[in-house]
Amino acid sequence: MKTTNLKLVSGLFLMLLLVFSCKNEAKTENKNTPAATSTTADTEKKGQAFITDDVSTPNVLQIAIGSPDHTTLVAAVQAAELENALVNAGPLMVFAPTNAAFDALPAGTVENLLKPENKDALANILKHHVTAGNYSKDFLKKFKKIGQANDQNAIVEVKGDDVYVGGAKIIGSVKAGNGIVHVVDKVILPPSE
Repeated sequence: MKTTNLKLVSGLFLMLLLVFSCKNEAKTENKNTPAATSTTADTEKKGQAFITDDVSTPNVLQIAIGSPDHTTLVAAVQAAELENALVNAGPLMVFAPTNAAFDALPAGTVENLLKPENKDALANILKHHVTAGNYSKDFLKKFKKIGQANDQNAIVEVKGDDVYVGGAKIIGSVKAGNGIVHVVDKVILPPSE
């Protein structure tokens, strides 16, 4: 009987010790939590596009952000608030117009599209540059048209070794962690309805 009581008291003591040590660990963890964690009031942008990751293969958005030839495209994506759409798992195929392609548009077009009241029109144009898939330039030669993210089609044409999508020539391609970026020499405008 004494052995049973001793075992019972020892067991209770161990349980109390375990409970109190867990509470102390939780307090210690909370004290060591960095104060730099931001609240929703501190951050303007939310979502996967705004997570820093220096070890993964860059996604299509990171490739555009890192390119000095795509600053206008990046500004447009930010104005249309489409950053999070370009970092999803994909695979995504993005036809990325260069700054020169945007400069070739009629004067004032880009500035007008970047205005907040034209966000929907800008988003429609940008979505016309994105499709599901991860196809090389050579593989695209097999297509006659491809469905874009704005639910419209873009015509694919092959002229010699060159591939044109919606009238824009693919001048380079960069593999991304979530697809591929095809650099194009023109802004691909959706067909008028």
